[in-house]
Amino acid sequence: MKKMLNTLYITTPESYIKRDGENIVVTVEGKPPFRAPIHLFESIVYFGYLGASPGAIALCMQHGVTISMHSQSGRFIGRVEGPVSDNVLLRRQQYRLADIEPCNALVSQNIVLAKLLNSRTVLQRARRDHAEKIGSSLDRAIDRLQDIGKRESAETRLNIIRGYEGDGAQAYFGVFNAIILQDKQFFFVDGRTRRPPLDPVNALLSYMYSILAHDCKSALESVGLDPAVGFLHRDRPGRSSLALDLMEEFRACLVDRFVVSLINRKQLDRKDFVIRENGAVAIKDEARKLILAAWQDRKQDSVYHPWIKESVQIGLLPYVQALLMARYVRGDLDIYPAYIWR
Repeated sequence: MKKMLNTLYITTPESYIKRDGENIVVTVEGKPPFRAPIHLFESIVYFGYLGASPGAIALCMQHGVTISMHSQSGRFIGRVEGPVSDNVLLRRQQYRLADIEPCNALVSQNIVLAKLLNSRTVLQRARRDHAEKIGSSLDRAIDRLQDIGKRESAETRLNIIRGYEGDGAQAYFGVFNAIILQDKQFFFVDGRTRRPPLDPVNALLSYMYSILAHDCKSALESVGLDPAVGFLHRDRPGRSSLALDLMEEFRACLVDRFVVSLINRKQLDRKDFVIRENGAVAIKDEARKLILAAWQDRKQDSVYHPWIKESVQIGLLPYVQALLMARYVRGDLDIYPAYIWR
């Protein structure tokens, strides 16, 4: 359990929520109960939902505390909330802001800058950790990402900001092969290819990006935002544009590093992939299970969040950023503080 930004995150699946007067009590078999006054919370986010007593649910509803339920893997199940909700006001404001070009540009500027900085940090860490194998092959891309970030941070036109994002992706993936250290003849990137991916690394990236997008969508739903209406990504039927916005901050520092680690630690090899007649590369089912298990383990690790100034489980990062996005939309924050990995 962890309390952040007036939200209680319950990540132990054996937890049960009860009421004791005006307090919320969370019990886990064999452990001391967690107890806190209801007025401390705005919402409760529950993973691996075991249950809550009718009294605890009633207490939350009376005080406007939303209970958001998710599966253990993070899939959004539903929300329980009282008769008065700010969801409609929050979403109406979200739609208004999404129609205002300067607001789109302001949010997008911070998201893209975080993506550029996080991509640069991934390369810097790889250079530091494997200096004897990588050498100076990343230096030019690292400098270019820094230069693009400086220019992007001063830009206020949305289309130009999107262009800088593309420039950064080109610089980053242009040297991505250098940070792959095992079986480089099989594990390599020849540009980003999707639908279908044409090499094993792109297959891994696409698979993990889809999982990250799912987590971001669930996080946005848990705070009452509409995942389909974004700022950086244009509206399109069937696309969760705001979830795609949110995940841009995490692509490099979470997914890309995870994929490279799987390869460099030899947790995956050639036998885990199928190359089809049309050149498409697919991940075998058993390898997918291994990847998901490793991803769930990785989500339990903690990192320091520079804006809230405390350690956060990696699996909760999208939920923290969704809360910050909701606070920006409501007007509680002047800017949306995108996540920058340190």
